[in-house]
Amino acid sequence: MTTLTTAPVAPMLERLFADADATSLASVPDLAALSSEERGKLMRSKTAYRDFYSRLKDLPLAVSKETGVLLYMLARSCRARTIVEFGTSFGISTLHLAAALRDNGGGRLITSEFEPGKVARARENLAAGGLLDLVEIREGDALQTLGVDLPDSIDLLLLDGAKSLYPEVLDLLESRLRPGAMIVADNADYSPDYLARVRSPQHGYLSTPFAEDVELSMRLG
Repeated sequence: MTTLTTAPVAPMLERLFADADATSLASVPDLAALSSEERGKLMRSKTAYRDFYSRLKDLPLAVSKETGVLLYMLARSCRARTIVEFGTSFGISTLHLAAALRDNGGGRLITSEFEPGKVARARENLAAGGLLDLVEIREGDALQTLGVDLPDSIDLLLLDGAKSLYPEVLDLLESRLRPGAMIVADNADYSPDYLARVRSPQHGYLSTPFAEDVELSMRLG
């Protein structure tokens, strides 16, 4: 038995995923009216992302169940002790990663979220799951919050915030990724610059698509 598959985390995740499945962009009228192409342009924008994600402040924007399990398995298999996450939202992915740290014997998870309401929701969920002691939630723009006071070595990185900022966030953290560190980038198709970088071995990565919406990469030594 693991922290992920037992109470209080397992039933909480079932509820959170059910809530996430019941929400969609249709609940945000001005975004629901946009075409998929127009929404895609907003997600790729390096200037409009704050406004775009502010309009999604009440949506969980969760990883899939499969991606959540993948995160837990990766963190366990590499015996992660230091994890960084870009994009906390309601803390669904954070719960998976923190559960892995608990089962690894402890560690530190640094996560960044700029929406105050989401920070509060994530903190409540992590506290209810008994995992808050492993997590440091940094409120604000990740380009500032993830630029200071980082561990010397990072075992696993999750990118699940504003897609257009994936290259910039990687710039902040790259020198601290240990050889063999895993990077999971959700919805990475919206960041072609990021994909070009991690799919080029000369840039120090080995990378492959996973499922329909995830890019799984490894930092080469």
